[in-house]
Amino acid sequence: MSAALALLAHVVIIGALIVRVLLRPRRDPASRLAWILFIAALPVLGAVAYLLLGEVHSGRRPKRQPARPDEHWMPRAQRGMAHEGEGEGRDLSRLPHSVVAGFSAARSIGGFAPVGGNAGVLLADSNATIQAMVTDIDAATDHVHLLFYIWLADGNGGRMADAMVRAATRGVSCRVVVDDLGSRAFIRSEHWAAMERAGVKLARAQPIRQALRHLSRGRLDVRNHRKIVVIDDSITFCGSQNCADPEFAIKPKYAPWVDAVVRFEGPVARQNQRLFLQDWEVYSGEHVEDLLQRPVPERVGPVVAQVVGTGPDSHFSAMPELFSTLMHAARRELVITTPYYVPDDAMQAALCASARRGVATTIVFPARNDSPFVAAASRSFYAALLEAGVRIHEFHGGLLHTKTLTVDGDVSLIGSANMDRRSFELNYENNILLHDRELTQAIRTRQDSYIADASEVTAEAVEGWSWHVRLRNNLMAIMGPVL
Repeated sequence: MSAALALLAHVVIIGALIVRVLLRPRRDPASRLAWILFIAALPVLGAVAYLLLGEVHSGRRPKRQPARPDEHWMPRAQRGMAHEGEGEGRDLSRLPHSVVAGFSAARSIGGFAPVGGNAGVLLADSNATIQAMVTDIDAATDHVHLLFYIWLADGNGGRMADAMVRAATRGVSCRVVVDDLGSRAFIRSEHWAAMERAGVKLARAQPIRQALRHLSRGRLDVRNHRKIVVIDDSITFCGSQNCADPEFAIKPKYAPWVDAVVRFEGPVARQNQRLFLQDWEVYSGEHVEDLLQRPVPERVGPVVAQVVGTGPDSHFSAMPELFSTLMHAARRELVITTPYYVPDDAMQAALCASARRGVATTIVFPARNDSPFVAAASRSFYAALLEAGVRIHEFHGGLLHTKTLTVDGDVSLIGSANMDRRSFELNYENNILLHDRELTQAIRTRQDSYIADASEVTAEAVEGWSWHVRLRNNLMAIMGPVL
């Protein structure tokens, strides 16, 4: 009888979990099916895995609740009121009709509207990016705000830390946020201690210990993957680069890590400021809303730009919607670089549709990926992409970590978000969508340099893969919604 009761209890628990999967909001059908099959096939392991990893919560709780959080952090555009300089309706109305949908989709995600009057420069490489940041930090007179997913205690990481020490020592207000998992070694290093002694205010994003104490509040692998630099409210950087050497000491066999970063000046810096301060208030408990009451930075250039901040608390499928909208907007050319490609069905269909309607559609991946699981899942989509007419290139000059998308030589998206489910559902990300032919051409030239150092994948090569390679790739793709 006891065995029968145990079996009955087991069936009831598994059945209840399956019902929970079916009722859980913000989940696509493929994800529901993957979890149901996983729980049914491996009941004990599947049940434990679902309880630990199956439901995404941000785990973010402000240490001190503001009296009116929307007034402090939410762009007024998100409440139907354009905030002067931070995104005005007139900047949206001046955009070409073909690109309005993309900027409108971006605005629906985080509330920031496109704002003109910015200058943007694509930096030459990883070391030049760090040098530009150090130069701007050394020239800062009021404040420096940094947020990185990974900050390493290497050459570039040390140079950035030294620059922050110098800035704090001369009286500049300095704030730093790093992800508690991605930067765990740096937090234990002398650089972290030196910044603290100099007066740099420090905070750790998504604290691991707190997550372990409160597993019910969210997955351990919900991370802050953003890379934000804001200096004196008028300069900001956006791209894929962490604060580290391109040799990337924690994964040297894939080096160099190849990134792209744009340095912006102008009103868009205020949008990145809001995004940083929102994170800062959550992780440190300090309010710095007075910075948001200052005059908006002056217009200094022709670039229309718009910050796109996403995370588990964004509306469901936010980043895939933006990617898909930009793909559908392409009329002549669409070029994408990304290290990780595990799309949802709509995004895969949008990319295929782009090529089918005659748009020159190209996507570039790294030939060697630091995540063999994601690499396998990505390759499971190759056959369908090639059949639709998408050109696929695999880059051989290191780990291509750059996340860029260009449309018709006029519009670019650059930032931290990958084209995989982790970026869609688990990570906090930041990107900037921009309209400017000169800056977009600079990004296109960079994309062409990647293609020149890559080999094109052919349909014949994919058809020649062995059955066990295809089996592995397709299995990893099926597990994508679970992982």
